[in-house]
This record gives sequence, structure tokens and C-alpha cells, in this order.
Amino acid sequence: MENYTELEEFYAGKYSLGTYQLKNANCEYASNPDIRVIRNIQKKKYKQKKSVSFSAFALVLVCAVFFAICVFPFSVRNFIKPVVISSSASALRVDYEKVISPTSKYLHNNIFLGKKSLIGASVSNPAMAEMKMTSPMLKLQADLIGLAREYSTVHPSIFVWDYETGKYASVNSDEIFPAASIIKIPVLLEFFRSVEAGQVSIEDKMTLTDYYRAEGSGDIQFQREGNKYSMDFLAKKMIQISDNSSTNMLMSSIGGMNDVNRAIKSWGLKRTQINNWLPDMGGTNVTTTEDLARMLYNIENAGFLSQASKEKIFEYMGGVKNNRLIHSGLSPKASFYHKTGDIGYMLGDAGIVITPDNHKYIVAIMARRPYNSPAGKEFIVRASSIIYNTISTRSF
Repeated sequence: MENYTELEEFYAGKYSLGTYQLKNANCEYASNPDIRVIRNIQKKKYKQKKSVSFSAFALVLVCAVFFAICVFPFSVRNFIKPVVISSSASALRVDYEKVISPTSKYLHNNIFLGKKSLIGASVSNPAMAEMKMTSPMLKLQADLIGLAREYSTVHPSIFVWDYETGKYASVNSDEIFPAASIIKIPVLLEFFRSVEAGQVSIEDKMTLTDYYRAEGSGDIQFQREGNKYSMDFLAKKMIQISDNSSTNMLMSSIGGMNDVNRAIKSWGLKRTQINNWLPDMGGTNVTTTEDLARMLYNIENAGFLSQASKEKIFEYMGGVKNNRLIHSGLSPKASFYHKTGDIGYMLGDAGIVITPDNHKYIVAIMARRPYNSPAGKEFIVRASSIIYNTISTRSF
């Protein structure tokens, strides 16, 4: 301490020491103990202050260098860039679709603009009219149930509806079955609805590519790539020889499976759905005999299809080549407009029967069976015969 002015004043008053004495005194050897202690404290504080300042500066410098070399680049790469710079911060983005519809990934029947969803049938204002059902044909139902007991390996679903009386017969008719090629009925109906809406024309042509080729029924799969076919030709092939390739082409022309499924729901059908392109050997495309009957009924509904569409549909369905199922149980003079389906373990047929005296009824029969078991065919033929004899003789 080189300037003692303040110290002089302080101790001059306290100890009555003279100025001369203080100025010439060396604090380390001063006789007054208070002066010696104060000077030592001042020295220690000054040295400690200088030491802390240098250490802090060195520490800050080291931290700054470490941050610049290690921390900042890591932060930019892993936090700042994904959030601020990149729009694809997938790790931090919330998938609101999963929050709103957590099951949509594995449970859906509709895809619109890439979004999967589960939609229900329009029951308040359906596009399809419901059949007016009066009372069940109890004797016919009992006969069909008795027939089913004779075929222990066959599990049937049957629905019958009479146009004239509104009476019906039902055996497991609301049970969901694999649709097989009977699923081509809703595809055909939606195709003609699209024609009437002006979205396609039966004269439009499609080009065959490998994308549409499908194994199983039909011969278009064997034709040359690049061949062009009219929609009329494809629809006829789809129904009459159950051509799978033409079905895929036709379905693609009207928006694919999703558009057909949306249409089916708008019709008011709850249990019919297309989940796969043809051939659907896994049986994922499904329906019920009740839904099939309602679709067949609405072919003649003027509010659903025009007369021109009805005539074309009946032209196709009246020329189905497979006449070995329901057709085999009818009178040779009866007319039958229908569509069959077969995927080995499920065999089915559904259509409109017109008896020789112009009595009409709808019949749909589906049968689960051991793979390719003839019992399925036998059951359907015998069931058809029972139904035809009951209704044609009005003995229900």
C-alpha cells in the first residue's frame, strides 16, 4: 500500500499518531497491530483478485473453443437444422392422422388423397332402395335347413325374395362370406353408374398391359400386350366368362377399389367390400347373400339405374357360361340372370329367376366347403330346385 492518506486519517483519530510517524512506518514492522493486519488483508485481497480473474478468463476461453468445435456443429446438425431449416423433421413431426384414427393403418375401407379411413354405410339416405319384405316363407326355410343337415361339410348362406308377395326365406343371410367372382356384380353396377354420370363410356377403349393381367378365369390374360378393348367388351367378358383381367381393367377405369368401395357404402350396403384385385384367392373380398339380393333388386330401380343400363346388364348376366349351379335346379324354360363365384373353398351363385309364367324371384346361395368338394355344388343345385318348386307352385 503506497497511499496512506485514508489510513492516516483513520488512525490519526483513533490512536493520536502523528503524520510523520505513519508515513515513515513500515506496516510489516509497525508496532500498532491494527495497521499490520489491515495491510496484510489488503495484499491478500489484491493477489486473490488477480488470480481469480486470470483463471476465469482461461476457463471461458477453453469453453468457447470447445463449444465452437464440438457443441455448435452437433446442435446445428441434430436440432436446429431439422426444426428450423428442414421441412422434413420426421423425428419431431406429429402424425395427427394416427392420433385421430389410430387403427387406420390396419383397419380401413377407404383411401382418399393418400389418407386411409374407415367409412360406414349410408343408412339415412342410401342410393339403393330396400326390398319390401313382408313375411318369411317358413316352410321353405325349414326345408332348406333340413337340406343343410344332410351336408355336414357344407356351411350355407341363402336368401330368397319373391317380387309378387314380398315374402322371403333366409338362412345365415347376414353372415359375411368370401365373395369370389360374385364381387363382379357391384363392379358392374358402379361401372354403369359411372357411365350415366358421364365419367366413362361403354365405347371407351383400354389398352392391355402386364399390370392388368390376372390369373384364373378368363382368356384376356393370354392376349398380346397393347391390345385395345372397349368397355362394353370388357364388361361382357367380366360377367359371362368371369374374366379377371377385364375386371381389373374395368375397375381401374372407374377409380379402382377405393372408388367402388365408396360407392358400395353410399348404396347403403354394410357388409360388402373389395379388398383385393382379382383373382382374390385369399377370399378377402366379402359380401352377404342379403347384400347380393339388394344389389340385384336395384338393377330395376329407375332411381338407381336407367333403362338402357338395365338392358345391358341383363344382356351380360343372361349369357353367363357357368350354368352348373342354381341354373341346374331350374326348369329348362325358366330364365336366369346371374353371376357365379368359385375360389375352391367357397362356391356361390346369385341372380334373378323368371319362371315360364313370368313369376320373378331373387335367389343368392353361397356355400363354404372343403376345397373343391363336390358337396358344395350338389347342395346348391338341390337348394335351387327346392326354392324353384316352392315358388313356382306358390306353395310357400
